[in-house]
Amino acid sequence: MAQKFSKETYLYWYELMQLIRQFELKSEEMYKMAGKIRGFYHAYVGQEAIAAGCMTATNQEDPFITGYRDHGLALAKGVSPNAGMAELYGKATGVSKGKGGSMHFFSKEHYFYGGHGIVGAQIGTGAGLAFAEQYRGSKNVVVCFFGDGAARQGMLHEVFNLAMLWKLPVIFVCENNNYAMGTSIERTSNVIDIYKLADGYDMPSDKLDGMSPEAVHEGIARAAKRAREGDGPTLIEMKTYRYKGHSVSDPQKYRSKDEIEEYKDQDPITKVSKTILENNFASVSELKAIDDKIAAIVDASVKFAEESPWPDDNELLKDVYIDSSYPFIVD
Repeated sequence: MAQKFSKETYLYWYELMQLIRQFELKSEEMYKMAGKIRGFYHAYVGQEAIAAGCMTATNQEDPFITGYRDHGLALAKGVSPNAGMAELYGKATGVSKGKGGSMHFFSKEHYFYGGHGIVGAQIGTGAGLAFAEQYRGSKNVVVCFFGDGAARQGMLHEVFNLAMLWKLPVIFVCENNNYAMGTSIERTSNVIDIYKLADGYDMPSDKLDGMSPEAVHEGIARAAKRAREGDGPTLIEMKTYRYKGHSVSDPQKYRSKDEIEEYKDQDPITKVSKTILENNFASVSELKAIDDKIAAIVDASVKFAEESPWPDDNELLKDVYIDSSYPFIVD
């Protein structure tokens, strides 16, 4: 059967998803080694198809913003594994100079605006980024990611109202992985189809298979086209699943091992590799070569982090406050 997407796209998806998966697994391994990585750590394992599909459906200049499960999307936008791992280690060479840690990756250079630790905060900030793009007259579209737990924050409703009123160029992506920390979505709301929350604002919405980069790409592409044409925001609910706990310290007693294994049958990396092999886009040995290349890159990122210096004491208050003499322009 003919594929809608090219060989190059499938190989890009495969390599990116493997990079995210192996980076996360290695990071968790280093976290469990005493003193290597400290603080909170939230893995993106299982949700890689969302990052992959979003990347091929948007432009590099389109800003991404997300919550604290941020490593995968940062890597997708081009943050290097070296800078990512060093940030997890708290080193000066990290993407946030070692000051942000796991939850606060940030890179203006790569159009990645966080990594936000406050649940739902990125929804308002994402709309603010979209307002800035609209004000500048650009054709950029902001992709604002949040989880099913953050969808219960009051911030969301205020933002949806203004985003539709002002027709902001933003795509709201709810990565619905079924659990807000350890609470299932059925226990938090009478409305379990999150995409329906857009109905109260006449906002276009969609529910997609977040385990399929093909479905993600097509849905995001439609929403991006609409936003670039000046028709405003879209809410997209991505049905996905995290194989790991909410954080590395989560014992996951709220779900069964059978449930996790059932979702692993939908693993996006496995599905994409199967498509690649069935269409002769690459051989088993060529995919193995990609895996080995990724493993080497991730191992090198650990070495880089280990050998990087700690932030200097004089960095403590830098990047926290701005100079009050900055010449703000007021209309």
